[in-house]
Amino acid sequence: MFSKAKNGKIEIGNTEMDYVSFGKGDRCLLMIPGVSDGMKTVKGMAIAFAVMYKRFAKCYRVYVISRKNNLENGYSTREMAADYKTALEKLGISHVDVIGISQGGMIAQYIAIDYPDLVGKLVLAVTLSRQNEIVRSVGSSWIKMAESNDFRGILVDSIEKSYTEKRQKKYKHLYPLLSRIGKQKDLKRFIIQANACISHDAYSELCRIKCSTLVIGAGNDKVVGIDASKEIADNVDNSILKIYEGFGHGLQEEAKEFNKQILEFLSS
Repeated sequence: MFSKAKNGKIEIGNTEMDYVSFGKGDRCLLMIPGVSDGMKTVKGMAIAFAVMYKRFAKCYRVYVISRKNNLENGYSTREMAADYKTALEKLGISHVDVIGISQGGMIAQYIAIDYPDLVGKLVLAVTLSRQNEIVRSVGSSWIKMAESNDFRGILVDSIEKSYTEKRQKKYKHLYPLLSRIGKQKDLKRFIIQANACISHDAYSELCRIKCSTLVIGAGNDKVVGIDASKEIADNVDNSILKIYEGFGHGLQEEAKEFNKQILEFLSS
């Protein structure tokens, strides 16, 4: 019923990486989540992801993998990419299509740059290749809130910066509940990942990405900015750029054609 949904862990060094898998296809698809992974890993979310991304289940065996449970200070997006490579090897995967959303897209860039034989097709959604004033301002603000243990502040600000006004109205009355059920005792993991976003810089190496790439941007992105997507597409030779006007950084949850567009690209 739920496309062979499974929750699992991958041992890496002295820690683990949580993952979920689902789908019946012969091909493998890796999905890398954004910086919200710093708040909560994908642990126990197999059925939820299988429902959310059911379009992919017929064609792919899908893996959604979190960053390591224990992160060291200064952990970079390139080091994250190396850990994803190790995780895939331990899962017995030698060739994979990759979808990276937000910070997941930053990590995906380095996977394609450093391990070109591993990646078939690449999707980079609402992400950037180097810091700009928008992400520097937003990321620094979230880090300050996290250092003050202001989970509610991060939650409210991320919702207001990511979604359309219509979606924001649906969330507002849920703020008290979401603030309680989602609150973390320690936001160190989030801070480390947010710092990695701000310091990410793969811009000069984008030319090394040779696989077919779909770059997806949002016309009203208040987290990384619309120009970041255009910049990536301009510097990756074999790329297609798709802009969703009227949407923000959370377009994957709001744009009805998002998953369909990606599947059409991956299947083409």
